[in-house]
Amino acid sequence: MTYKVTSRDEKDTIELAQNIESEKFPNMVICLIGDLGSGKTVFTKGFASSLGIEEDITSPTFNIIKEYTTGEMDLYHMDVYRLDGKVGDLGIEEYFHKNGVVIIEWADMIYDYLPEERLEIKIKISEDSEDTRMISITPYGRAYEELCEAVL
Repeated sequence: MTYKVTSRDEKDTIELAQNIESEKFPNMVICLIGDLGSGKTVFTKGFASSLGIEEDITSPTFNIIKEYTTGEMDLYHMDVYRLDGKVGDLGIEEYFHKNGVVIIEWADMIYDYLPEERLEIKIKISEDSEDTRMISITPYGRAYEELCEAVL
């Protein structure tokens, strides 16, 4: 089942991220998909602040992976856009088992490397308003289905 959410502004996107964070669990994987400027990093900022991470969250475009270890749970923030589907020996899969939360921007570029169980969030800029986002959330696996039932 895919859940649909409309975000009218960044505040709505942050609130959605905070609601999802409230149901976090170790080894959670969130896959963010959307065009440039659609709100993937805004979502991650909301999630991170809810975890208690006070560091400035920016898209790790050039680093590929940023690790935040100062919150309630470790957050591994990835931006795989520059990989062009070639993960190589980065060890991305290892992060799925580090007992933290993994958030992957541009996750559709590495589908073959994603775990079967994950939360997929597609963010689309509305044609009617540049501030509005149409968000589709698809859970893969029972834990993610339960999370969606709890917060959506």
